[in-house]
Amino acid sequence: MNVPLPLPALDEIRAHEDEMVQIRRQIHANPEMAYQEHATSQLVAERLERWGYAVHRGLGGTGVVGTLRVGTSGRHVGLRADMDALPIAETSGKPWASKVLGTMHACGHDGHTAMLLSAARHLAATQNFDGHLHLVFQPAEEGEAGARRMLEDGFLDLFPCEAMFGMHNAPGKPAGKFLVVPGFAMASGDTCLIKVRGVGGHGAMPHAAVDTIVAASSIVMSLQTIVARNVNPLHTGIVSVGAFHSGDAPNVLPGEAELRLTVRAFRPEVRDLLERRITEIAQTQAAVYGATAEVNYIRRYPVLNNHAKETEFCKQVIRDWLGEDGLVAEAEPVSASEDFAFFLEKVPGCYVNIGNGVGSEGGCMVHNSGYDFNDRVLSTGASYWVRLAQAWLKKG
Repeated sequence: MNVPLPLPALDEIRAHEDEMVQIRRQIHANPEMAYQEHATSQLVAERLERWGYAVHRGLGGTGVVGTLRVGTSGRHVGLRADMDALPIAETSGKPWASKVLGTMHACGHDGHTAMLLSAARHLAATQNFDGHLHLVFQPAEEGEAGARRMLEDGFLDLFPCEAMFGMHNAPGKPAGKFLVVPGFAMASGDTCLIKVRGVGGHGAMPHAAVDTIVAASSIVMSLQTIVARNVNPLHTGIVSVGAFHSGDAPNVLPGEAELRLTVRAFRPEVRDLLERRITEIAQTQAAVYGATAEVNYIRRYPVLNNHAKETEFCKQVIRDWLGEDGLVAEAEPVSASEDFAFFLEKVPGCYVNIGNGVGSEGGCMVHNSGYDFNDRVLSTGASYWVRLAQAWLKKG
């Protein structure tokens, strides 16, 4: 049987890898949903305090920030990991699979937390930097905007940062290799609810009703023209209708119909365009059929913009450590959304991805019931955090 070779990592990080794998699996087996990460927060806070960090609990509800000051420099940097799980029933069959019915770590936040904890331990033990190190363990990334809530609770007033950095795992990419995309790296993610109202009636007498199913169907088809005919072909927009709810019986024309959309863009101006055109099309198409449309456009996560200087800094940290081979050359933007974008609206920084593996070793896509974080990646990710923090807060 072929045993995979260890991935690149600092020897000191590798020395406590077994402990960090155990922590990761403990978190995985006991997942907690957004703003319910009480046990995870407690575990994180206890470890940070044990290693000498000043710990602030409760920011953003269940967030934890550990601060370590070394030397005399006035510089500040923030490193962030997310902690929440998803409402998915796990089918991985792993011994450490979720013990909580209908909830699992299907996006690797258990691994993100363990990687940053591993780095925290090493940075506290060696203290080979000069400045203020803020380690941010954030709640509620999965659609509940925990980053925004931490900012609203005064995160940057309490913990000023010159820059902030984040990291996510990437299934389907070589284990331990890094993907770094400058500029608009992840899409904005919005939700749109469209309620179409008409006049209900008997299916045998449609002339006496205003058919909301026909009106809503026309809206669905017309929405597809926005990206095709309104968005610059060199830019990207996504308008997807994920739910269409109306009616109960075959012989009843319902008086209401509802459409639920997810809307994505890589540029703020395209995001504005999509919101405007969705509203215009829904209302005018409904009017064609004698119906009305109420549009509730909910802005959730903004475009994630990796800042040029900080992105090049991350790349150079990886090159100095692993050479060009440590970077995935064909790294491209991702149409998923990430609330680390809220931090990057306030301070410069960069969000990178680390390959979780391919095929049977870490290749299962996130948000899938069979997903599991690849433990072989833990020490590599932790070593990246260490090298990045030491480079940003370089002594001398």
